[in-house]
Amino acid sequence: MPNLLATEPSAYLKSAAHQPVHWHPWGDAAFARARAEDKPILLDIGAVWCHWCHVMDGESYDNPEVAALLNDAFICIKVDRDERPDVDTRYQRAVQALTGQGGWPLTAFLTPEGEVFFGGTYFPPEDNAYGRPGFVAVLNQVAGIYRQQRAKVAENAKVIRQHVTESLNEVKGGTVTPGILDEAASRMARLFDIRFGGFGTAPKFPHPAACDFLLARWHDTRESWLRETVEKTLVAMAQGGIRDHVGGGFHRYAVDERWIVPHFEKMAYDNAELLHAYLNGYSDLGNPLFREVAQGIVDWVLEVLSDAGRGVLHTSQDADVGLGDDGDYWTWTPEEVRDALQDERAFQVIRHVYDVETEGEMHHNPRKNVLWWKRDPAGDDEWPILRDALRRLKAARDTRQPPYVDTTPYVNWNAMMASALLHAGAVLDRPECNRLALRALHRIWAEAWDGARGMAHVIGRPEPRGLLEDNIHAAAAFLDAYEATGDDPWLARALGRRGRRLLRCGARPSGGGGGGGGNGLPGDAGEADPGLADALAQRRGGPRAGPSVGDDGRRRMAPAARPPARDVRGRRRRALTIRRHAAPRRGLGAQPGDAHRRGGPEGRRSRLCHAPPGPANVPAAQGGDTRDRRGAGRHGVRGDDVLAAHGHTGRAA
Repeated sequence: MPNLLATEPSAYLKSAAHQPVHWHPWGDAAFARARAEDKPILLDIGAVWCHWCHVMDGESYDNPEVAALLNDAFICIKVDRDERPDVDTRYQRAVQALTGQGGWPLTAFLTPEGEVFFGGTYFPPEDNAYGRPGFVAVLNQVAGIYRQQRAKVAENAKVIRQHVTESLNEVKGGTVTPGILDEAASRMARLFDIRFGGFGTAPKFPHPAACDFLLARWHDTRESWLRETVEKTLVAMAQGGIRDHVGGGFHRYAVDERWIVPHFEKMAYDNAELLHAYLNGYSDLGNPLFREVAQGIVDWVLEVLSDAGRGVLHTSQDADVGLGDDGDYWTWTPEEVRDALQDERAFQVIRHVYDVETEGEMHHNPRKNVLWWKRDPAGDDEWPILRDALRRLKAARDTRQPPYVDTTPYVNWNAMMASALLHAGAVLDRPECNRLALRALHRIWAEAWDGARGMAHVIGRPEPRGLLEDNIHAAAAFLDAYEATGDDPWLARALGRRGRRLLRCGARPSGGGGGGGGNGLPGDAGEADPGLADALAQRRGGPRAGPSVGDDGRRRMAPAARPPARDVRGRRRRALTIRRHAAPRRGLGAQPGDAHRRGGPEGRRSRLCHAPPGPANVPAAQGGDTRDRRGAGRHGVRGDDVLAAHGHTGRAA
């Protein structure tokens, strides 16, 4: 049978349409075929921006011999995690219960009913030196176990399902008490990296919601350590290679504890949250570096991650251009810097500030350097030289073939970025941010909302719809638009009669088919926390900020005596509960990530101490063993896991 992905709307699925694997998209038809042929299911979940997803595609799924084995013994389903966050959440949790970790690519083996009985993340085609079993060996053994030990498979699937249901149920009501807030701050303090900022060790993810939370606690308690934790973290990320010093914005995470070597993909949701965090940091702490960083995020979004004419915001920018490329677009050899600048003094300034040496950080090309702020310019006269040199480096980089930009307008991430742009418009006095944000929100309301069925996941596309994140982020962004403009329709859309319907749509399980729900566990993306409506209602009932901008993006009122950011910062604090509930993936601890630049998949450790046993004779499930992680260049990057701060594993990042 032919591959069935060519007509799918997802860029990630289309990229696999040429493969000899008989891929099915997610849906009832694939599960019906698995039941009819009595075959196990191979489920591959990834994303167009995922480096190691493309590696596994090239190594295994493009290979005709591997494809023949898959087509003979399995029904193969490929899922874009951006298109189906509900499916990704469901199976990440199941694999985390089995292995203790998750990530992308997620490789799960399911019964025809959709229940996981074995899984992992990235598998190399053959056994490697780090103890990771080869994919062909895994396929043969899993197929044999399914044929010969069916009772064992069924029991294992049942145990995994029960364990996940009991251990990872996040839908729990309760009251936020001062004690809970103190305990949360205390746990964050225990994870704080006093040397390099941030939380935990390598791989190190930004945690903007943690910074916002601690900054809010500082306002409540005035304990100096709270402020110092936030400032050190924001400064460290701003100086590290995780920040794009040439083009603005942030890469997804750093493979080292010093924030130097990133995974180079740049995500809309990360940058939306980081934009809020740096705007809050600038407003509350007054550090001009934070304003500069926020300006850079906005510049990148307006240039690369948006279409102002259509009024939409894009999803992501890829890490690489092709196989064998490991961030080459973003990195520099000394010769490339020299050629771009054509000025020896400018070269020496860049070399001094950004640590450009003949031995760089990238293993595939040791001369390639990640730009990170190692030291300030030597004198005041070098600052203008530095600024001009960065402009010339950007002009030179713009001549390179850029990594792919996924232009799919997902409602949840459009709403998140629109909210952040409204915040930036007030703090940075950039009316173009307000214009784009309001236009995007108008499109969400006009083209994604259905009063009977809730928000669509993609602007202008009818299915899927009714997912929690889309409904809640849209409602929160509509409140932001109301607070920014003073226009009552935004409030009606968020919390009026139709807005309450929006919340109810977000509170019911999402549809989408697939084997009767498989591991459709409480807390999946389609189910709402009972406190969400209350959180939004409390925000509605709070002090209303005066209107500041109209739909044309211009202020309607004269600036207040204090910076407008003060009001915005207060609104951000009132919205924190909504944002944390709507996206629990932002809890502290290492997040499920796609495979590590240094050789293996990277993910988050679960709190589970005793995973259910796997089927006999199957290699140990893979979830990012630390032996796969090698040091990065002369910086001696470590590969320890970040300890989870919460008592549960949250949504995938």
